[in-house]
Amino acid sequence: MNSTFRAYAAHRPGAALELSELPRHELPADEVEISVEYCGLCHSDLAMIRNDWDTSIYPLVPGHEVVGTITSAGKNVPLQNIGKRVGVGWYSGSCGYCTFCLSGRQSLCGSRKKTLVGRHGGFASSIRCHWKWATPLPASLPPNIAGPLCCAGLTVYQAILHSRIRPTDRVGVIGIGGLGHLAIQFLKKWGCHVTAFTSNPEKAAKQKTLGADTVIQSNCKQALSVASQSLDWILCTSPAAIDTSTWLDLLAPGGTLHFVGIPSEPLSLPIPALLAQKSITASTPGGPGVMTEMLKFAARHHIQPLIEELPLSQINEAIVRLEKGDVRYRFVLRNDL
Repeated sequence: MNSTFRAYAAHRPGAALELSELPRHELPADEVEISVEYCGLCHSDLAMIRNDWDTSIYPLVPGHEVVGTITSAGKNVPLQNIGKRVGVGWYSGSCGYCTFCLSGRQSLCGSRKKTLVGRHGGFASSIRCHWKWATPLPASLPPNIAGPLCCAGLTVYQAILHSRIRPTDRVGVIGIGGLGHLAIQFLKKWGCHVTAFTSNPEKAAKQKTLGADTVIQSNCKQALSVASQSLDWILCTSPAAIDTSTWLDLLAPGGTLHFVGIPSEPLSLPIPALLAQKSITASTPGGPGVMTEMLKFAARHHIQPLIEELPLSQINEAIVRLEKGDVRYRFVLRNDL
């Protein structure tokens, strides 16, 4: 039986979101339906609205940092999931039987499903996903701050695991926005010495309260030279174009420049700078097991995104402000449909 749900949808590339009544088909056997309470707003939502990656299908309902309660379940879903408060991030399903899925690396599955590709996201009354990708939230995590952890938090946490970061490492974070301000907190609680790189000197004091040991102005070559050859790992969370040589120079021999943001321009690859066994790597958000671990780590260490909470009815105002960089550091939309 078909039904409908309410959502804020873009009906063409780059359009403002419109309150819409959209069809909802029968719930698949292995999926759950989640009544949305909160949903974060991410730069990836803007990319999907604009169809920057040529994967958007319209009408498009953005939103992939979702917190809500499971209200119904398909016939193959364990019934004890009904009523649980859960989080959903960038991915919402995978095949479950390939080598990557069976080894806990579901986000590398060739059949993984992205929450916003061919599916409707969280700026809506409800959202659906495979039941294994609806991750229960620790009771101590406030639901209004948990959404950004499910994408931004998961992305940086997976990068730390992927890179096998040690507590004794000296690390740097480029781009102190939605991902970067969480990366500082995770890395500090991991035990690392953390250097934050920002082009905005007004952010320096806040980065230190989040856990940065050192803050360096990223658009000042003299300031950057102080950190030359000193860092074991640099995490780039920024979507802006970067000069690869500049950042490789800050790495100690054997160090790694790791990307979770997608730069707006292709990277140059200065091979001589890599001869000291330096490397460039990247990673995606993790799977359900990593999500569960990350949420527990965040709850234990009181890691929380800094948010501005708005009603979902103000989503277009939030999008305009995000495009201008007018947010510190994450918008969270409260469902008022």
